[in-house]
Formats: sequence, C-alpha cells, structure tokens
Amino acid sequence: MTAGPGAGDAAAGTTAVVVGGGISGLLAARELARSGVHTTVVEATGAWGGCVGSHVVAGLALDSGAESFATRSSAVADLAAELGLARDIVAPDPGGAWVQLPDGPRELPKTGVLGIPANPWDPEVRRSLGLSGSLRASLDALLPASLGTTAEVTSVSALVRTRMGKRVLERLVAPVVGGVHSADPALLDVDLVAPGLRAGIRRNGSLAAAVAAQRRGGAGAPATGPQQPALQQPGLQQAGLQKAGSAVAGLRGGMHTLISALLAELRENGVTLLSATRADAVQRTAEGWRVTAGGTAYDAGLLVIAVEGPAAVGLLADTLPELAGRRPDAGPDVSLVTLVVDQPQLDAAPRGTGVLVAPQSPGIQAKALTHATAKWGWLAARTGPGTHVLRLSYGRGEDPARGHAAKRASRPASGSAGPVAAPPRSDDELFQAALKDASALLSVPVTAADVVDWDVVRWSGALPFASLGHKGRVGEVRSICAADGTLAVVGGWLSGNGLAAIVADTPRQVRALLA
Repeated sequence: MTAGPGAGDAAAGTTAVVVGGGISGLLAARELARSGVHTTVVEATGAWGGCVGSHVVAGLALDSGAESFATRSSAVADLAAELGLARDIVAPDPGGAWVQLPDGPRELPKTGVLGIPANPWDPEVRRSLGLSGSLRASLDALLPASLGTTAEVTSVSALVRTRMGKRVLERLVAPVVGGVHSADPALLDVDLVAPGLRAGIRRNGSLAAAVAAQRRGGAGAPATGPQQPALQQPGLQQAGLQKAGSAVAGLRGGMHTLISALLAELRENGVTLLSATRADAVQRTAEGWRVTAGGTAYDAGLLVIAVEGPAAVGLLADTLPELAGRRPDAGPDVSLVTLVVDQPQLDAAPRGTGVLVAPQSPGIQAKALTHATAKWGWLAARTGPGTHVLRLSYGRGEDPARGHAAKRASRPASGSAGPVAAPPRSDDELFQAALKDASALLSVPVTAADVVDWDVVRWSGALPFASLGHKGRVGEVRSICAADGTLAVVGGWLSGNGLAAIVADTPRQVRALLA
C-alpha cells in the first residue's frame, strides 16, 4: 500500500478527501477548494457526475440521467450562472406533458406540484378527473388547514387522498410520483419529496393554494436557504422563464454540460480528480482520516462521503458504529432506454413533451416517456425534422418490508385481462418493450426499422427512497456525523431527490464542516 496525496500534510482543515464523484461530491470539492483546502476526489466508476451524466447515441451527446431542474429554488440557476452557463438556461416547450390513464391519454395539468393541481377546475384537470373528481378536489378549500398537516410524518398518498380525494391521487399524482421518484405515493414522505408543501397548507389555507404558492415561488415554497422567488432569478429571467412561468428548466446542450463546467473549474483550482478509483475502506487516524482506494491510502484532515446511503453507512460503520442501525433503504433500480428514431410522424409532437403513466394502465410497462426533441428546442435543431429522441424509463420502487410492487404485479391491473407482465430485464427486452410502449403512448408506430441508434442506462439504487421515517433517520445520521467535527455526509439520500435540493444542501453542509 502506498500513501496518496495529502499523506504528509493531513492537518485538520488543510486537506480533504471526497468519496464519490457524482454531483454532490463535485459540489463538495468545489466548496472545499474555494476555501483553500487541498482536495482529492475518488470516484469508483470511469465517469463523473453520477445521475447528471451523459452518453452518445447516434452521434448526439445526450443526458443519461437528469435532463432538467426545478425552478422553484434559485440553487441550480445560481450555480449555472457562476459556472458561466446563465445564457444556456432554457425553458422546455410550453405544450406540456400528458398522462396515460387506464381509459386513455389526457393532458397533464400545467400548474401542479407532483401532479397535485393548483386549480381543480382547470380544463385539463377536469378532463382527467371528471365532474365528480373536480368537485371532490375543490372541497379542499373548505377543509380546515390542520387536516393532513399536524401528524409528524405523512405520506404523499395520505395527504392527497384526505384533502383532494382518490381520483386526484390515482389519476394525477401516482403517474407523476412514479415517473419522478419511481415509487408508490403511499410509501413516500411528503415532506421529503415536496418540502414546504404541508407548511404551505397551513399558511395559505388549502392544498391547492399551497401548490399555487410553490409554483409562484412565494409563500409555501420549500425552504432551501436564502433564495429569490423562482421567477425573478436573473438566470431564469434571461432565459425567458419569468414570462413562461415554467416549473422546470434545462441547459442548452444538456444538463451534463453543468458537470463539464464544474470539472473544468475544479481542475483550475487544483483539485485532484481520480476516476476508476473505488474507496474500499475508511478509518480514523491520529491526524484525521485515511481512505483506502485502489491499493493507495489517501490521508486528510477532513472527509466528505458523497455516495448513496447504504454505501455511505457501510463505509463509516466501523468508525461510527452508531450509524449501523440507521442504514437507509436502497433506492429503486431504474433503467432508461434512449431511442433515436427516424419517424417524421412525430414532428407533430402528438403527446407534447412526453407522457407519465398511471400504474394501473394496462399493457404499458414504462413509467414515463420523454419526447426530448419535442421538449427541448435546441435538441430538435440539432437532429433536424423527422429525427426524434425518445427516453423511456422503467422500474418502480417498492416497500422493502412489504414488497408492494411485487404484490401488485401478481394481480390483474384495472381493465386488463390478466396479470401484469414481468418487468423487462435484459437490454434486448428493454429495447423491445420501449418500441411497444412508445408506439402505444405516442399513437405513432415506432418499429425497429425506424431506430437509428439506441442505448440502455441503468441506475441501481441511485434515486433516494424517501420512505416514511427516512427523514428521522437523516436527522440522526447528520447529528452523528456533525458531532465528529471533521466529517460531512452529503447526497440526494440526505438532501432529498432532485438537483435543486442537492445543489442547495451540499455547499451548506460543507460550509458547516469548515466552520
């Protein structure tokens, strides 16, 4: 074993090792380097950025993970501006997405959070819910603000069902939650996946009003530190999003350009970046920390762990045994199939920017489809007419204790003739499923002959599983790590899912470590 960078000068506060080269790890390294700390980042894979990655399909550099960010917080826009990308912030096509229901496709409400409508009487909401569903949802305004907001922990399902009813839950919220979080809304803590929403109900009087406030970026918006209202941010205003009022934005060229700019800055600031270097062990030393990775020991005064929850607890369990009983649930395994197709009929964008799929929709295995060339004008300009990029995602989470998803798969879906088919596993199975699902969801035949190129990207446990009780475990983990004084643990499993949450939380945690 040899000693790596920092072995001779591991005085606390002068050197740091960051384990994990995803967006959280790179942001942690940025904060450390800007404070004058000599920093080394070790990443197990050969790629940087984690879920903000890229791949090349049909000669196009495309996002292999996140392809947009929420604009309710200024965090990502501010970061992009600091990295010189403010002019590249772009709004998606305003046509919006659709939802696939058991009785057919419907337009998804454009003014919602997690599918929860800001106005139950909007035309697209009414078409999805029917008269009785909109009537039930509108009762939310008459209910006491305390209903659904006083319990210490509440699921997305319980809150929505209590305040707006079953049809909003099943026909709007479940498809969105499944598409974004790959999970059943009954299993997710609403305060983790929609922070500030319950507080917004108490401030604004109803769930619909709280949603409207979050969309405006005003009262009831999630508290992620000092921020401007989302639609008054300089970067977003410059991109035209102030007028559009979009809830998400992207970057011209793809979200992965954020990682390229971040890596360039880190290299300029002298950060040592070691890819294909897996951390095998972490231990306390008299001077600080020793990380063993790839046969080399890296010593430092400060340590930041920026890997998914189970792996983070596994690395620290020997040094901090009190963490062992707080290992979080693993996130769901998600597969993303990207198709680049030559199909001129898709020029009409028959389903807007894409389709989210209600879990009970028969005959469709995908949980979501993004029509990327309909969503992003810059990408359509690169591909030209007739050529389209489709992204289909597969894999829904289940309750680790009860196996909800597995049990549900053994029962006939509403309106179907038999049991739900086993999920596709191999690349070929996923490719065939993607062709079938794309044809059904877009109402345009997409065949193997139309495919110019395709790729499958798998994310194993990468999405944090924000299950009920997880928030309490996060608080305990952070308290244990903060007590050490030289250790920080960051990542989506702690901050919450989504770039905005991660980008806001990671620098804050590192600043606390440095203080």
